[in-house]
Amino acid sequence: MRISTTRSALLAGAVAVTLSATALPAAFAAPSSSAVISEVYGGGGNSGATLTRDFVELANAGSAAYDLSGLSVQYLPGAPSAGSQWQVSPLTGSVAPGGRYLVAEAAGAGGTVALPTPDATGTVAMSATAGTVALVSGTTPLTCRTAADCAADTRIVDLVGYGTAVVREGSGPAKGASATASVARAASLADTDDNAADLTAAAPSPVNAAGETSGGGEDPGDPGNPTEPGTVRVHDIQGTTRVSPLDGKAVTGVPGVVTAVRTSGSRGFWIQDTAPDADPRTGEGVFVYTGSAAPAVQVGDSVLVSGTVDEYYPSTTTQSITEITAPKVTVVSSGNALPAPVVLDAKAVPSKYVPSAGGGSIDALPLEPSTYALDLYESLEGTRVQIADTRVTGATTKYHEVWVTVEPKQNPTRRGGTLYASYTDQNTGRIKVISLDPAAPVPTANVGDVLAGTTSGVLDYDSYGGYNLQATALGKVTDHHLRREVTRKQKGKELAVATYNVENLDALDDQAKFDTLAEGVAVNLSSPDIVSLEEIQDDNGAVNDGTVGSEATLKRFTDAIVAAGGPRYSWRYVAPQDGKDGGEPGGNIRNVFLFNPKRVDFVDRPGGDATTPVAAVKTKKGVTLSVSPGRIAPASAAWDDSRKPLVGEFRFHGKSVFVVGNHFASKGGDQPLHGRYQEPVRSSETKRVQQAKEVNTFVKSLLAADKSARVVVLGDLNDFAFSPTVGALTDGKVLKPLITTLPKNEQYSYVYEGNSQTLDHILTSPGVRRFDYDVVHINAEFADQASDHDPQIVRVDVNAPDHGHGHGGHGHHGHH
Repeated sequence: MRISTTRSALLAGAVAVTLSATALPAAFAAPSSSAVISEVYGGGGNSGATLTRDFVELANAGSAAYDLSGLSVQYLPGAPSAGSQWQVSPLTGSVAPGGRYLVAEAAGAGGTVALPTPDATGTVAMSATAGTVALVSGTTPLTCRTAADCAADTRIVDLVGYGTAVVREGSGPAKGASATASVARAASLADTDDNAADLTAAAPSPVNAAGETSGGGEDPGDPGNPTEPGTVRVHDIQGTTRVSPLDGKAVTGVPGVVTAVRTSGSRGFWIQDTAPDADPRTGEGVFVYTGSAAPAVQVGDSVLVSGTVDEYYPSTTTQSITEITAPKVTVVSSGNALPAPVVLDAKAVPSKYVPSAGGGSIDALPLEPSTYALDLYESLEGTRVQIADTRVTGATTKYHEVWVTVEPKQNPTRRGGTLYASYTDQNTGRIKVISLDPAAPVPTANVGDVLAGTTSGVLDYDSYGGYNLQATALGKVTDHHLRREVTRKQKGKELAVATYNVENLDALDDQAKFDTLAEGVAVNLSSPDIVSLEEIQDDNGAVNDGTVGSEATLKRFTDAIVAAGGPRYSWRYVAPQDGKDGGEPGGNIRNVFLFNPKRVDFVDRPGGDATTPVAAVKTKKGVTLSVSPGRIAPASAAWDDSRKPLVGEFRFHGKSVFVVGNHFASKGGDQPLHGRYQEPVRSSETKRVQQAKEVNTFVKSLLAADKSARVVVLGDLNDFAFSPTVGALTDGKVLKPLITTLPKNEQYSYVYEGNSQTLDHILTSPGVRRFDYDVVHINAEFADQASDHDPQIVRVDVNAPDHGHGHGGHGHHGHH
């Protein structure tokens, strides 16, 4: 399985901070006589370290208490990339005059001594050798990446760069930080705004507000090999919310039976208490994280575990996993029976998905496992569970994961999936299944197959889909023989227009990929007259050398279509500017039109290039394009680092048809459905709405010149039919989304985390009066797929009479 490489064990570190009470001018805070970042340590839990956890210490040299309400400590890697983000740890309380304030950060698997009881706790895994820590007025992440830019940010109260950090104060960063050394100010807390002069390397010496030093209040000491359980049980660790009430605290002799062992990726084992309490909110299982060390226990061992409780967040927007880290384990006995698994089925799982926090964190909300599915799953985190005869809703991935549903009647699709119907209908029964035995991975399954018999294991959580069943016993797949669809051939009078995302196709790809995609066009789509392609890369793919042409790629693809029995397609595209259209770095993906010149004519109008906008031109014979092919408003900020729509003018049976190929900005960066913030923020939506407005404006310009113009807008819009994006695209009823003409259980072309949904669309203008529309399911529901998208096709009767009824036509299966 995929595990985050920023595990606390890999990059644990500590930071001490001294606060400055003066606001920043255009340079960093003036030398402070009050609060500053006093010590920074990034080696906690690393190999060779004594302390188990990173920390940031603040100090107050002033004569009055320094209020930390609303402030935060933030961390940035030493050599930040464009994608690096400041990680935030909010603060509360205050620093007393002459006092200290300790911020605990991520724990690692190494070390033997815990921090003193922290005054605030974050989850940042800092580098032991290089990084930047800032004390910030507010909790909004900083955006600066250079020393100069950060010096100009007046929110920064104090800042310490260490090691080789790019962002630092003064002549250079503080030197000497390592797994065994922090950087700290002198006892005088002198702050001359020069990190290299003000902080020196020494053994870490964290002090909290109570004046405790290393281990005070949190040090488990040496629990030795206790033969009797301590006072803390697993349900005390799990608590009644998503975050342990013992987070950051040492625990000794926690009893449990080992229910499962993970020997790869995030190594460790699960224990479960055999004497549960009566509260359904408090879980009885917990993960014991052993870091790089292989777990030295076996399933059925009765154990006593000592260590430090930690909430591990796989990413900043996910929920956390409650763990015991830096464990010391005593095996009391072996061969014990395991607790009976909790059965997950339609009766057990609530119909509501997750509580709302108005967009905020649900971490502190009391769990309601009988009301919300995610609360139920959280209450069972680390606990043995069992499912039976579950339908597959997301095919087996290359990571050997499969999605099933324990709610078989929940929004079923015609072909066995589960439809994602709205933002408020999240399909509570979806569970990802992973095998804990590398030698017996999850078997290959397609949507609609059944994982028959019982599958059991422990319930876990990760950032790739949320709650998942780590299986110790797998059911067998019952093959329901899902077939790849073949759409009907267009009639002589019908213009067939299709869209297909071919997933980063370039001339360096294996011939097998070309052949499979080509068969999709020639056979499954029955050789459309026009195919609008998304994700055609430049000819050398993800090699960033300035190449922007796709001729070799398109020749190989069109040759493969001929070999598969299709026509000899011609093509048109506008080569992008290098590095301006997003996608895989160096790949320069673009939209491309293929067309069958024996059936349809392309109207070439010169002048179209990467930067020239296409415009509607009104003539006595109707509307034409200023350039063809052309791009819509390529200079608009809506298309920054994103694909520009491709517009082409075609002639079929003497009639003009305008086709607009699109590939809107991706959903990358949106908060997950299963995450800690509810409702999730869809931050990427803003850009897609801007893009939709640009296309809508262009379509309106065509219709203003000729209200009966036949316009087909299609492509990968990266958004749903019920989204604001599609709402902006159809504004003024100038376009009809054809996906909504299908039966509800057919309205999908993509499967993500077990949800069947629609990201690809075909929309038509009122001038398209008679049509036949089809989504052709050949990829998204299958483990073996040439692309993760299913293509779509519309067959248009360009000579249909206008009966004054606006849009006619229909969507249907159209398969044989």
